[in-house]
Amino acid sequence: MGLVTSLLTLPLAPVKGVMWLGEIIEEQVDQQLHDPANVRRELEQIEEAAAAGELSPDEKDAAQQAVLNRMISRSGSAPGEGEE
Repeated sequence: MGLVTSLLTLPLAPVKGVMWLGEIIEEQVDQQLHDPANVRRELEQIEEAAAAGELSPDEKDAAQQAVLNRMISRSGSAPGEGEE
């Protein structure tokens, strides 16, 4: 029975491979988005941009909040994100 099932599902092998690859990529992106070192680096870049006058205080606060929301929310879509 295993041989017949393998032969019948063989045409779906590329689809399964692409799905597996997508899951691996998603895990890697999730790890990088929530890595404390990356979050700290982004917050430092926001501070530097604000100190250089590239961001207004409101823009600085919004950017910091977006980074912190992303860090807190494992799904990547925090409540209120993208709303103004």
